Amino acid sequence: MPKLIISGTTYELVDDLITIGRGPDNTIVINNPSVSARHAHLQLAGETYRLKDLGSTNGTHVNGKPVTETLLSFDDRIRFGATEARFESDASGSRPLPQLEEIKARPAELSAAPADFTNVSPFRRQKQQTDPLRNGIFIGLAIVALVFLGSMIAVLMMHAPSL
Repeated sequence: MPKLIISGTTYELVDDLITIGRGPDNTIVINNPSVSARHAHLQLAGETYRLKDLGSTNGTHVNGKPVTETLLSFDDRIRFGATEARFESDASGSRPLPQLEEIKARPAELSAAPADFTNVSPFRRQKQQTDPLRNGIFIGLAIVALVFLGSMIAVLMMHAPSL
């Protein structure tokens, strides 16, 4: 929906004809002595508005140039007397969607990490450790556990009732 933003206030332009001025009978009232009682009007023209100055005392300017009548475009800067305004057209509904095009997927040429790639993990990478002392202790504990388990089974077999 087109909008006119005047001094931080947004006016949605919903009517075909919108009058702007200092007088209370205008669609948009601007309380500024530099604005005439019936300063200008906006007339719907297709999907945008045509701005027409109604013979105001201090004139109407669009993008810094004095105008009597002009078609408004997106983000036009308008000055009614000394009051600044900005026109925003309905940009969302006035543009067609882009044409669909088929995108062909292809496998990566190289899947290795780039040369300048760095790991951002807070944990350091664990390196393969071949510590013979640690391996020997681990094997020794496994043998002790097997011997203990075997002796427990033997004790249980000696005290088991005969069938």
